[in-house]
Amino acid sequence: MKILVTGGCGFIGSNFILKQIEETENQILNLDKLTYAGNTDNLDSIKDSSPYEFIKGDIADKKLLVKIFNEFQPDAIVHFAAESHVDRSIDGPMDFIHTNIVGTSILLNEATKYYNANIAESNSREFKFLHVSTDEVFGSLNEDGFFVETTPYDPSSPYSASKASSDHLVRAWHRTYGLPILITNCSNNYGPFQFPEKLIPLMIANCIDEKPLPVYGKGHNIRDWLYVEDHCDAVYTVLQHGEIGETYNVGGNNEIRNIDIVKTICAILDEMRPSPNGKSYGNLISFVKDRPGHDFRYAIDASKIKTELGWTPKETFESGIKQTIEWYIENESWWRKIQDKTYNQERLGL
Repeated sequence: MKILVTGGCGFIGSNFILKQIEETENQILNLDKLTYAGNTDNLDSIKDSSPYEFIKGDIADKKLLVKIFNEFQPDAIVHFAAESHVDRSIDGPMDFIHTNIVGTSILLNEATKYYNANIAESNSREFKFLHVSTDEVFGSLNEDGFFVETTPYDPSSPYSASKASSDHLVRAWHRTYGLPILITNCSNNYGPFQFPEKLIPLMIANCIDEKPLPVYGKGHNIRDWLYVEDHCDAVYTVLQHGEIGETYNVGGNNEIRNIDIVKTICAILDEMRPSPNGKSYGNLISFVKDRPGHDFRYAIDASKIKTELGWTPKETFESGIKQTIEWYIENESWWRKIQDKTYNQERLGL
Protein backbone atom coordinates (compact mmCIF):
# COMPACT_ATOMS: atom_id res chain seq x y z
CA MET A 1 0.00 0.00 0.00
CA LYS A 2 1.16 3.53 -0.79
CA ILE A 3 0.22 5.89 2.04
CA LEU A 4 0.42 9.67 2.02
CA VAL A 5 0.91 10.74 5.64
CA THR A 6 0.35 14.41 6.45
CA GLY A 7 2.04 15.85 9.53
CA GLY A 8 4.40 12.89 9.71
CA CYS A 9 7.15 14.82 11.51
CA GLY A 10 4.92 15.54 14.48
CA PHE A 11 4.51 13.44 17.59
CA ILE A 12 1.86 10.93 16.54
CA GLY A 13 2.63 11.05 12.83
CA SER A 14 6.30 10.20 13.28
CA ASN A 15 5.48 7.29 15.59
CA PHE A 16 3.00 6.03 12.99
CA ILE A 17 5.58 6.22 10.20
CA LEU A 18 8.26 4.48 12.27
CA LYS A 19 5.88 1.58 12.97
CA GLN A 20 4.88 1.40 9.31
CA ILE A 21 8.47 1.15 8.09
CA GLU A 22 9.43 -1.32 10.82
CA GLU A 23 6.38 -3.57 10.63
CA THR A 24 4.93 -3.37 7.09
CA GLU A 25 6.02 -3.19 3.47
CA ASN A 26 3.97 -0.07 2.79
CA GLN A 27 5.46 2.88 0.94
CA ILE A 28 5.21 6.12 2.92
CA LEU A 29 5.30 9.69 1.62
CA ASN A 30 5.49 12.15 4.50
CA LEU A 31 4.18 15.68 3.83
CA ASP A 32 4.95 18.07 6.67
CA LYS A 33 5.17 21.86 6.85
CA LEU A 34 7.69 21.66 9.72
CA THR A 35 6.05 24.19 11.98
CA TYR A 36 7.37 24.46 15.54
CA ALA A 37 6.37 20.92 16.57
CA GLY A 38 7.48 19.20 13.36
CA ASN A 39 10.90 17.61 13.77
CA THR A 40 12.75 15.61 11.11
CA ASP A 41 15.03 14.25 13.86
CA ASN A 42 12.12 12.02 14.90
CA LEU A 43 12.63 10.01 11.72
CA ASP A 44 16.43 9.95 11.53
CA SER A 45 16.49 6.18 11.89
CA ILE A 46 14.58 5.67 8.61
CA LYS A 47 15.54 8.74 6.57
CA ASP A 48 17.52 6.61 4.09
CA SER A 49 14.92 3.82 3.92
CA SER A 50 13.71 3.15 0.39
CA PRO A 51 9.99 2.85 1.27
CA TYR A 52 10.09 6.31 2.87
CA GLU A 53 10.14 9.79 1.32
CA PHE A 54 9.79 13.21 2.93
CA ILE A 55 8.48 16.39 1.30
CA LYS A 56 8.41 19.70 3.15
CA GLY A 57 5.18 21.44 2.28
CA ASP A 58 1.79 22.77 3.31
CA ILE A 59 -1.47 20.81 2.95
CA ALA A 60 -2.99 24.12 1.80
CA ASP A 61 -0.63 24.23 -1.22
CA LYS A 62 -2.85 23.09 -4.11
CA LYS A 63 -0.08 22.88 -6.71
CA LEU A 64 2.08 20.74 -4.45
CA LEU A 65 -0.83 18.41 -3.68
CA VAL A 66 -1.59 17.93 -7.36
CA LYS A 67 2.06 17.07 -7.99
CA ILE A 68 2.10 14.59 -5.11
CA PHE A 69 -1.11 12.88 -6.19
CA ASN A 70 0.04 12.61 -9.81
CA GLU A 71 3.49 11.29 -9.00
CA PHE A 72 3.00 9.22 -5.84
CA GLN A 73 -0.48 7.86 -6.68
CA PRO A 74 -1.43 7.02 -3.07
CA ASP A 75 -3.83 4.26 -2.10
CA ALA A 76 -4.61 6.02 1.17
CA ILE A 77 -4.16 9.28 3.06
CA VAL A 78 -3.63 9.32 6.82
CA HIS A 79 -4.22 12.93 7.83
CA PHE A 80 -2.41 13.85 11.05
CA ALA A 81 -1.40 17.39 10.06
CA ALA A 82 -2.86 19.88 12.53
CA GLU A 83 -2.04 22.65 14.92
CA SER A 84 -2.75 20.82 18.14
CA HIS A 85 -2.08 22.66 21.39
CA VAL A 86 -4.95 24.28 23.28
CA ASP A 87 -2.80 26.95 24.93
CA ARG A 88 -1.32 28.03 21.61
CA SER A 89 -4.82 28.20 20.09
CA ILE A 90 -5.83 30.63 22.82
CA ASP A 91 -2.84 32.84 22.02
CA GLY A 92 -3.09 32.57 18.22
CA PRO A 93 -6.28 30.98 16.85
CA MET A 94 -5.78 31.98 13.20
CA ASP A 95 -2.97 29.46 12.64
CA PHE A 96 -5.36 26.74 13.77
CA ILE A 97 -8.07 27.92 11.39
CA HIS A 98 -5.61 28.02 8.48
CA THR A 99 -4.22 24.52 8.94
CA ASN A 100 -7.02 22.58 10.58
CA ILE A 101 -9.93 24.01 8.60
CA VAL A 102 -8.66 25.62 5.41
CA GLY A 103 -5.81 23.15 4.94
CA THR A 104 -8.05 20.14 5.51
CA SER A 105 -10.64 21.44 3.03
CA ILE A 106 -8.00 21.93 0.33
CA LEU A 107 -6.57 18.46 0.98
CA LEU A 108 -10.07 16.97 0.78
CA ASN A 109 -10.79 18.77 -2.48
CA GLU A 110 -7.60 17.66 -4.19
CA ALA A 111 -7.98 14.12 -2.84
CA THR A 112 -11.49 13.97 -4.30
CA LYS A 113 -10.26 15.11 -7.72
CA TYR A 114 -7.54 12.47 -7.63
CA TYR A 115 -9.98 9.78 -6.49
CA ASN A 116 -12.54 10.58 -9.18
CA ALA A 117 -9.94 10.72 -11.94
CA ASN A 118 -7.99 7.59 -11.02
CA ILE A 119 -9.85 5.23 -8.70
CA ALA A 120 -13.59 5.82 -8.39
CA GLU A 121 -14.47 3.70 -11.44
CA SER A 122 -11.74 1.10 -10.88
CA ASN A 123 -12.57 -2.45 -9.84
CA SER A 124 -8.97 -3.20 -8.89
CA ARG A 125 -8.01 -0.26 -6.65
CA GLU A 126 -9.31 1.10 -3.37
CA PHE A 127 -8.73 4.51 -1.82
CA LYS A 128 -9.26 5.71 1.75
CA PHE A 129 -8.95 9.09 3.46
CA LEU A 130 -8.42 8.59 7.20
CA HIS A 131 -8.82 11.73 9.27
CA VAL A 132 -7.21 11.59 12.73
CA SER A 133 -9.04 13.75 15.25
CA THR A 134 -9.47 14.26 18.98
CA ASP A 135 -11.98 13.65 21.77
CA GLU A 136 -11.79 17.37 22.59
CA VAL A 137 -14.41 18.04 19.89
CA PHE A 138 -17.02 16.64 22.29
CA GLY A 139 -16.40 19.26 24.97
CA SER A 140 -16.33 18.48 28.66
CA LEU A 141 -17.85 15.73 30.80
CA ASN A 142 -18.86 15.89 34.43
CA GLU A 143 -17.87 13.07 36.76
CA ASP A 144 -20.04 10.51 34.95
CA GLY A 145 -20.48 9.28 31.39
CA PHE A 146 -18.27 8.68 28.37
CA PHE A 147 -17.84 10.07 24.87
CA VAL A 148 -19.29 7.78 22.22
CA GLU A 149 -19.12 8.23 18.46
CA THR A 150 -22.57 9.86 18.42
CA THR A 151 -21.91 12.33 21.26
CA PRO A 152 -22.89 15.84 20.05
CA TYR A 153 -19.98 18.16 19.39
CA ASP A 154 -19.46 20.94 21.94
CA PRO A 155 -15.89 22.26 21.57
CA SER A 156 -14.54 24.73 24.12
CA SER A 157 -11.26 26.07 22.69
CA PRO A 158 -10.21 27.44 19.29
CA TYR A 159 -8.20 24.23 18.85
CA SER A 160 -11.10 21.86 19.50
CA ALA A 161 -13.46 24.04 17.45
CA SER A 162 -11.07 23.89 14.50
CA LYS A 163 -10.82 20.10 14.79
CA ALA A 164 -14.61 19.80 15.06
CA SER A 165 -14.87 21.87 11.89
CA SER A 166 -12.44 19.60 10.08
CA ASP A 167 -14.38 16.50 11.21
CA HIS A 168 -17.56 17.99 9.75
CA LEU A 169 -15.78 18.81 6.49
CA VAL A 170 -14.49 15.26 6.14
CA ARG A 171 -17.98 13.83 6.62
CA ALA A 172 -19.42 16.40 4.21
CA TRP A 173 -16.94 15.39 1.48
CA HIS A 174 -18.03 11.79 1.95
CA ARG A 175 -21.75 12.49 1.87
CA THR A 176 -21.64 15.09 -0.89
CA TYR A 177 -18.82 13.91 -3.16
CA GLY A 178 -18.53 10.23 -2.29
CA LEU A 179 -14.95 10.40 -1.00
CA PRO A 180 -14.23 7.19 0.96
CA ILE A 181 -13.41 8.46 4.44
CA LEU A 182 -12.75 7.18 7.94
CA ILE A 183 -12.46 9.22 11.15
CA THR A 184 -10.82 8.43 14.47
CA ASN A 185 -11.25 10.50 17.64
CA CYS A 186 -8.58 9.73 20.22
CA SER A 187 -7.91 10.58 23.83
CA ASN A 188 -4.72 12.22 25.17
CA ASN A 189 -1.58 10.61 23.75
CA TYR A 190 1.80 10.27 25.46
CA GLY A 191 5.07 8.57 24.61
CA PRO A 192 8.34 9.11 22.69
CA PHE A 193 8.88 12.21 20.54
CA GLN A 194 6.14 14.31 22.16
CA PHE A 195 6.93 18.02 21.94
CA PRO A 196 8.02 19.12 25.43
CA GLU A 197 5.30 21.68 25.98
CA LYS A 198 2.74 18.95 26.72
CA LEU A 199 2.05 17.79 30.26
CA ILE A 200 4.02 14.56 30.52
CA PRO A 201 7.27 15.48 28.70
CA LEU A 202 7.29 18.94 30.29
CA MET A 203 7.01 17.47 33.78
CA ILE A 204 9.78 14.95 33.04
CA ALA A 205 12.09 17.66 31.68
CA ASN A 206 11.36 20.04 34.54
CA CYS A 207 12.07 17.33 37.12
CA ILE A 208 15.41 16.59 35.50
CA ASP A 209 16.22 20.32 35.52
CA GLU A 210 14.92 20.81 39.08
CA LYS A 211 12.40 23.40 37.84
CA PRO A 212 8.88 24.05 39.19
CA LEU A 213 6.12 21.69 38.02
CA PRO A 214 3.21 24.05 37.25
CA VAL A 215 -0.25 22.49 37.53
CA TYR A 216 -3.40 24.34 36.46
CA GLY A 217 -5.98 25.04 39.17
CA LYS A 218 -6.08 22.23 41.72
CA GLY A 219 -4.99 19.62 39.19
CA HIS A 220 -8.33 17.82 39.33
CA ASN A 221 -8.99 17.88 35.56
CA ILE A 222 -9.26 14.34 34.22
CA ARG A 223 -8.00 12.92 30.94
CA ASP A 224 -8.00 9.44 29.41
CA TRP A 225 -4.39 8.58 28.53
CA LEU A 226 -3.40 6.53 25.46
CA TYR A 227 0.13 5.33 24.72
CA VAL A 228 1.09 6.62 21.28
CA GLU A 229 2.08 3.24 19.82
CA ASP A 230 -1.33 1.86 20.79
CA HIS A 231 -2.92 4.80 19.00
CA CYS A 232 -0.83 4.13 15.88
CA ASP A 233 -1.94 0.50 15.89
CA ALA A 234 -5.56 1.63 16.18
CA VAL A 235 -5.21 4.03 13.24
CA TYR A 236 -3.75 1.31 11.05
CA THR A 237 -6.46 -1.13 12.14
CA VAL A 238 -9.14 1.38 11.12
CA LEU A 239 -7.36 2.06 7.84
CA GLN A 240 -7.28 -1.64 7.00
CA HIS A 241 -10.61 -2.83 8.35
CA GLY A 242 -12.82 0.16 9.18
CA GLU A 243 -16.15 0.62 7.42
CA ILE A 244 -16.12 3.53 4.99
CA GLY A 245 -17.94 6.56 6.35
CA GLU A 246 -17.64 5.44 9.96
CA THR A 247 -16.07 7.04 13.02
CA TYR A 248 -14.14 5.15 15.69
CA ASN A 249 -13.28 6.41 19.18
CA VAL A 250 -9.82 5.39 20.39
CA GLY A 251 -9.07 5.47 24.11
CA GLY A 252 -6.60 4.02 26.58
CA ASN A 253 -9.01 3.19 29.44
CA ASN A 254 -6.82 5.28 31.76
CA GLU A 255 -8.75 8.13 33.38
CA ILE A 256 -6.35 10.02 35.63
CA ARG A 257 -6.33 13.48 37.24
CA ASN A 258 -3.58 15.83 36.12
CA ILE A 259 -2.18 16.11 39.64
CA ASP A 260 -1.95 12.31 39.88
CA ILE A 261 -0.09 12.19 36.55
CA VAL A 262 2.48 14.64 37.91
CA LYS A 263 2.82 12.78 41.21
CA THR A 264 3.30 9.48 39.36
CA ILE A 265 6.07 10.98 37.22
CA CYS A 266 7.77 12.35 40.35
CA ALA A 267 7.57 9.00 42.14
CA ILE A 268 9.01 7.06 39.19
CA LEU A 269 11.84 9.56 38.73
CA ASP A 270 12.57 9.47 42.45
CA GLU A 271 13.47 5.81 41.93
CA MET A 272 14.79 5.89 38.37
CA ARG A 273 16.84 9.12 38.55
CA PRO A 274 16.97 10.48 42.12
CA SER A 275 17.46 14.20 42.58
CA PRO A 276 21.05 15.19 43.43
CA ASN A 277 19.74 17.10 46.45
CA GLY A 278 18.13 13.99 47.88
CA LYS A 279 14.61 15.48 47.92
CA SER A 280 11.53 14.11 46.16
CA TYR A 281 10.64 15.75 42.85
CA GLY A 282 7.14 16.11 44.30
CA ASN A 283 8.43 19.14 46.22
CA LEU A 284 8.64 20.97 42.88
CA ILE A 285 4.86 20.86 42.28
CA SER A 286 3.19 24.28 42.21
CA PHE A 287 -0.39 25.27 41.46
CA VAL A 288 -1.07 28.12 39.02
CA LYS A 289 -4.12 29.98 37.74
CA ASP A 290 -6.35 27.80 35.57
CA ARG A 291 -6.49 28.42 31.83
CA PRO A 292 -9.64 29.86 30.18
CA GLY A 293 -12.31 27.31 29.26
CA HIS A 294 -10.41 24.38 30.77
CA ASP A 295 -12.54 21.26 30.18
CA PHE A 296 -13.00 19.24 33.38
CA ARG A 297 -13.04 15.65 32.13
CA TYR A 298 -12.58 13.62 28.96
CA ALA A 299 -13.41 9.91 28.88
CA ILE A 300 -13.62 7.68 25.81
CA ASP A 301 -15.92 4.72 25.25
CA ALA A 302 -13.85 2.67 22.79
CA SER A 303 -16.18 -0.34 22.69
CA LYS A 304 -17.01 0.13 18.99
CA ILE A 305 -13.44 -0.31 17.75
CA LYS A 306 -12.99 -3.23 20.15
CA THR A 307 -16.20 -5.00 19.14
CA GLU A 308 -16.12 -4.34 15.40
CA LEU A 309 -12.39 -4.30 14.63
CA GLY A 310 -10.84 -6.19 17.53
CA TRP A 311 -8.51 -3.41 18.71
CA THR A 312 -7.63 -2.87 22.36
CA PRO A 313 -4.66 -1.00 23.86
CA LYS A 314 -1.66 -3.15 24.77
CA GLU A 315 -0.14 -0.78 27.34
CA THR A 316 -1.49 0.05 30.76
CA PHE A 317 -0.72 3.53 32.01
CA GLU A 318 1.78 2.05 34.45
CA SER A 319 3.75 0.29 31.70
CA GLY A 320 3.45 3.12 29.21
CA ILE A 321 4.53 5.90 31.56
CA LYS A 322 7.62 3.97 32.65
CA GLN A 323 8.63 3.41 29.02
CA THR A 324 8.03 7.09 28.31
CA ILE A 325 10.13 8.33 31.23
CA GLU A 326 12.93 5.93 30.29
CA TRP A 327 12.82 7.24 26.71
CA TYR A 328 13.10 10.89 27.79
CA ILE A 329 16.00 10.07 30.11
CA GLU A 330 17.82 8.13 27.38
CA ASN A 331 17.07 10.74 24.71
CA GLU A 332 17.79 13.91 26.66
CA SER A 333 19.71 15.35 23.71
CA TRP A 334 16.53 15.19 21.60
CA TRP A 335 14.46 17.45 23.86
CA ARG A 336 17.43 19.63 24.85
CA LYS A 337 17.89 20.48 21.18
CA ILE A 338 14.24 21.54 20.95
CA GLN A 339 14.51 23.69 24.06
CA ASP A 340 17.63 25.37 22.70
CA LYS A 341 16.10 26.15 19.29
CA THR A 342 12.33 26.37 19.26
CA TYR A 343 10.79 26.19 22.70
CA ASN A 344 11.55 28.22 25.81
CA GLN A 345 8.90 26.60 28.03
CA GLU A 346 6.77 29.71 27.71
CA ARG A 347 3.60 27.66 28.08
CA LEU A 348 2.52 25.28 30.82
CA GLY A 349 1.63 22.41 28.52
CA LEU A 350 -1.44 21.10 30.31
